[in-house]
Amino acid sequence: MGNRLTRVYTRTGDQGSTGLADGSRRPKNDPRVHCMGEVDELNACLGLALSLLDDGPLQQLLFSVQHDLFDVGAELCQPGKHLITDDYVSELEKSADEFNARLDELREFILPGGSQAVASLHLARTVCRRVERGLVTLGENETVNPVTSCYINRLSDLLFILARAQSQSEDGGEVYWNSKYSRLNRTSD
Repeated sequence: MGNRLTRVYTRTGDQGSTGLADGSRRPKNDPRVHCMGEVDELNACLGLALSLLDDGPLQQLLFSVQHDLFDVGAELCQPGKHLITDDYVSELEKSADEFNARLDELREFILPGGSQAVASLHLARTVCRRVERGLVTLGENETVNPVTSCYINRLSDLLFILARAQSQSEDGGEVYWNSKYSRLNRTSD
């Protein structure tokens, strides 16, 4: 494959627009451009998480997801293009089921934190939810591949499960929400 970029800066976006792969230009605050940026941010969050994880199945899974997110980005920068298929969603569901089967029963809401690795997975989960909201906004005015929305929804669930799995593997334990409204603090209902 030849070089895709010969220069990083092009000056074509200096006036507030950006080019899509189909040759069209959109304002940088366009919902589609927002989604593309949010997917990129999510991928960067996964890169951070990967840098904090030991080699193993969790790391291999996240690396694969990073490649999937490039497919999501490619789909978004080509309006009307559908690259994400049901197979992508099925793979996430399979992975979620495998990791979740090893976890203790969830007793209460979990505070997003713990080690840097666990916190980075929770951060990625919240950014993933923002991607999902962005896709909904984009879909109000343009056609969005419905399977992509499913994929992103499953990914946020998977990231929650992976944060729990990482916490468990570190023996750090999960930090449960603790307030007077918490089920853990109620003596009777």
